[in-house]
Amino acid sequence: METVIRKQTSFRLREDLLQTLQEHAKKANRSLNNFVESTLMDAMYSEPNEETVAAIIEARETKNKETFDSVESLMEELTK
Repeated sequence: METVIRKQTSFRLREDLLQTLQEHAKKANRSLNNFVESTLMDAMYSEPNEETVAAIIEARETKNKETFDSVESLMEELTK
């Protein structure tokens, strides 16, 4: 297994963001450093699969999109 080299750095974060990160890390029983690192890794290295990419493109390009007032009306349409 390859050794991961970590470099110490610092960031200036909004106080409310830092507090939220600390709360989420505590709920996950993880250190703040580990929580932030894994969150950044997920954000940087998560790529959608082909089906998801196609759905994103379709949603962005479709004109006159059908909208729904509630989850119930959406589910009713989907089960037709």
